[in-house]
Amino acid sequence: MSTEGKTAEQPPRSAILRPGETIGSVTDQISSIVLTRGTPRGWYLALAFSFSLLMLLLLSVTVLFARGIGIWGVNQPVGWGFAIVNFVWWVGIGHAGTLISAILLLLRQEWRTSINRFAEAMTLFAVACAGLFPLLHVGRPWLIYYFFPFPATTGMWPQFRSPLMWDAVAVGTYATVSLMFWYVGLIPDLATLRDRAKHTITRAIYGTLAMGWRGSAIHWERYHQAYVLLAALATPLVISVHTIVSFDFAVSIIPGWHTTVFPPYFVAGAIYSGFAMVLTLSIPLRAIYGLQNLITAKHLDNMAKVMLLSGLIVAYGYLMEHFVAWYGGHDAELFMLLNRMFGPYRMSYWALIACNVAIPQLLWFRRVRANVPLLFVLSIIVNIGMWLERYVIVITSLHRDALPSSWGNYTATFWDWSTYLGTIGLFLTLLFLFVRVLPVISISEMRELVEEHADEPAAKSEGSQT
Repeated sequence: MSTEGKTAEQPPRSAILRPGETIGSVTDQISSIVLTRGTPRGWYLALAFSFSLLMLLLLSVTVLFARGIGIWGVNQPVGWGFAIVNFVWWVGIGHAGTLISAILLLLRQEWRTSINRFAEAMTLFAVACAGLFPLLHVGRPWLIYYFFPFPATTGMWPQFRSPLMWDAVAVGTYATVSLMFWYVGLIPDLATLRDRAKHTITRAIYGTLAMGWRGSAIHWERYHQAYVLLAALATPLVISVHTIVSFDFAVSIIPGWHTTVFPPYFVAGAIYSGFAMVLTLSIPLRAIYGLQNLITAKHLDNMAKVMLLSGLIVAYGYLMEHFVAWYGGHDAELFMLLNRMFGPYRMSYWALIACNVAIPQLLWFRRVRANVPLLFVLSIIVNIGMWLERYVIVITSLHRDALPSSWGNYTATFWDWSTYLGTIGLFLTLLFLFVRVLPVISISEMRELVEEHADEPAAKSEGSQT
């Protein structure tokens, strides 16, 4: 049955269940990926590749601790390099999970059900990667506790006006709430895996994590109360976290950073890159594990539309940067803008414009949004463009400061790239392990959704007969 042209946010039961299937079949399909289906050989190859990148990260961090941040390309005046670029990029990627899970839940958007679980996991893994870079960037990671406001017997307190301390509090809170939200949503599914597991050890592990869940009415009542409460707590974090990250730049007086458009512009960019990463992950996932009936074309279309909308807001932010530099009449701001466009890093600037503004305009066309391979390529292009955006913001605003005698260029070293690629390995390793041991789609929410739409075909047929 084709769902083309329907206005419903979620396809009806017939689009979720294959012919002859029951609600239990949906549970079997999702849980079998973890319990009964054999591990694909490609999973081992992918895990080996990602784990090799993770070992590269371990090597890079070991060399960094032994020799210091001089192995990186940072210099004067470019004191911020790949570490801050990658920190902002990873934090942005982590936004889509909370947006899909929390905000769309409160807005009663049913299409979130098929993608919220691995989007939430993606959030946790991305925040874990992001948290490494401030730790490494300070040069003395054993003193990282100075980021946090705690009573010190030495009488030394953190600088409360420093955005680095704001980052530590905001990102730490975001990670904690996201972890609680993800785990609470997992509890009914962990009980399902416990009941279906055949091995004693596996049953014991899932049973312990399920915390005695039995599916009673009081369990479900408290589960929904806690889930909605955590969603309400997580919703303002979507706005606040990347707003505070933007304050790393906006509260300074450096041309190119000192602008009030950064907070909304950074939030839109985070949602933009986050949804691009969700598309990048969900498209191969649905193809490898045969989840096309659960992660449907409608889900991909909705994510592409959100990506298009947030991309237009990002494009507006670029336009406002140009307008403010021109309208403000400040020579340093205007020089910075022209230097971005025509200076030593002009190729990076025009590449980000192409990746973030020009190419994503193809998403206006339904045929492009319905073309799954093309949508996958576009999501990768947006992720590259958003990394280039952070690179241009950090580097081009620093390498030409107020004293021409101290001008200099920034070039990333091997250890800059190896650390960045290593965090990608950490992200992918955690993701592959998650896919193997936990359900990638929420079983309980999917069952509830199927039950709600179970009578739709019959009701529609009765309406057509009358």
